[in-house]
Amino acid sequence: MPARGKKRGQPALTAAKQPKWAKTEIQKKKGSKLASSGMRKAGTSLKEDAGIEEKSKAVYTHWLMKSEPESRLEKGVDVKFGIEDLKAEPNQKACWDGVRNYQARNFLRDMKVGEDAFFYHSNCKEPGIAGIIKIAKEAYPDHTQFEKGNPHYDASSTKEDPRWSMVR
Repeated sequence: MPARGKKRGQPALTAAKQPKWAKTEIQKKKGSKLASSGMRKAGTSLKEDAGIEEKSKAVYTHWLMKSEPESRLEKGVDVKFGIEDLKAEPNQKACWDGVRNYQARNFLRDMKVGEDAFFYHSNCKEPGIAGIIKIAKEAYPDHTQFEKGNPHYDASSTKEDPRWSMVR
């Protein structure tokens, strides 16, 4: 049996390389023995040890809110809703209901008041971002899951333990 190893025209077999991590600001600071060694005094942070002032860094989260601006019937009900429909709402606010995908539901639950979202038109002649909106109310139970005549009705969901959420 031939030995396993490099084949003609192929690079040599080597172990997978570990990714290199970028150094933090503390590690880059010259003269900081504590930062480079990874050791620090008990009860203090690396920033305090390195003598660096704490900077507040804002974390920005943006969401993609998918919508269908053209008519589409779902269980006999037109589910059309576009940016123009949102503009026509009182105070330009509307609930984002009818989401029946678990990952999308989890994203709805992560949304916070004031965060930006891109209003995306899908399933239309010109799909794309139609506008930028703000989250006005954090996730709460989607009322359409309990309405028997609604196309988004879910018989297995209960008011004590609602399965689906919506935001405004």
